Amino acid sequence: MYLPKHFEETRVEVMHALMAAHPLGLLVSNGADGLQANSIPFMVDPNPAPNGTLIAHVARANPLWREAAGTPVLVVFQGPQAYVSPSGYASKAEHGKVVPTWNYIMVQARGRLRAIDDAAHLHALVTRLTATHEAGRDKPWAVDDAPRDYIDATLKAIVGIEIEIEALAGKWKVSQNRGTADRQGVARMLAAEGGEAAEMAQQVMRPGRA
Repeated sequence: MYLPKHFEETRVEVMHALMAAHPLGLLVSNGADGLQANSIPFMVDPNPAPNGTLIAHVARANPLWREAAGTPVLVVFQGPQAYVSPSGYASKAEHGKVVPTWNYIMVQARGRLRAIDDAAHLHALVTRLTATHEAGRDKPWAVDDAPRDYIDATLKAIVGIEIEIEALAGKWKVSQNRGTADRQGVARMLAAEGGEAAEMAQQVMRPGRA
């Protein structure tokens, strides 16, 4: 990944927070048919330090867990992103030497994929994943809400995967290369657009923070 220093994020806790907030990662592996990309919802465990571990499961029918086991893989997490019009820059009125760009946030995690095909482990895994993603709901669903025989049959159709993170790289391209007046103008413009652009507006003024 092209990573100029002024866009680089090195704080592990900030990258972990982004991964937790946007857990659907794109896992890239090199299998029998060449490069493969699978979208998988991950949970990030901060252990072992310093980078932690990515935890998830895939369908047993997915060849990923066999083909990629023990091999280097890359997982890409995308945060808020937004088009930035030059009309948001204060410097447009001063000299007009401005062009459009795109702001975005990305974390890349590298490690080796480990497949775990064990019923007890899988039950604990899906229980933990479910508790994580159901947290905050008025009526959270729990694995034990479903009949045990149904859950047991479902567990036979999946395989757990873990990736101990060997390297983390974060890119926060959020207008840090612009002056204060330009950043303020971009933040106001994006906030007015709403939705994901409004999320980016917060990052423009406070990179790496909620």
